[in-house]
Amino acid sequence: MKTALSQILFPESPRSLPHARAWNIAFRTAHIGVAGILFGGHVFDVDPRRLMIWLYLTIFTGAALIFIEAYPNARWCYQGRGAFVWTKLLLLCLIPWLWSYRVAILIAVIIIASVGSHMPGRFRYYSLVHRKVL
Repeated sequence: MKTALSQILFPESPRSLPHARAWNIAFRTAHIGVAGILFGGHVFDVDPRRLMIWLYLTIFTGAALIFIEAYPNARWCYQGRGAFVWTKLLLLCLIPWLWSYRVAILIAVIIIASVGSHMPGRFRYYSLVHRKVL
């Protein structure tokens, strides 16, 4: 028997988000733009206080993308595509403690993002829980 939470996270049939493709394109475009500005600011050693708005916009657009991906069904969280996002978030969380390595960490995040976005479906939709493509 499914609990109420599992029914919300894993509905029998995926939910549909109205205009999901358009929202995804809009937020992905914004995310690439603001993250690029944030990255450039770190590369050129801009005062961190001047980068805060770009950090907040990057977080906001990234969170919106996670919502858009996970809304139909939360299995996104344990598929290859979600695992790549969680890996990026983990690396980003290390930056305050590894500040002098932030540019290298951000380069790694960009590489993970690019590979994750363009890898074949057999990897993107592979479930780490079910050990098969979903």
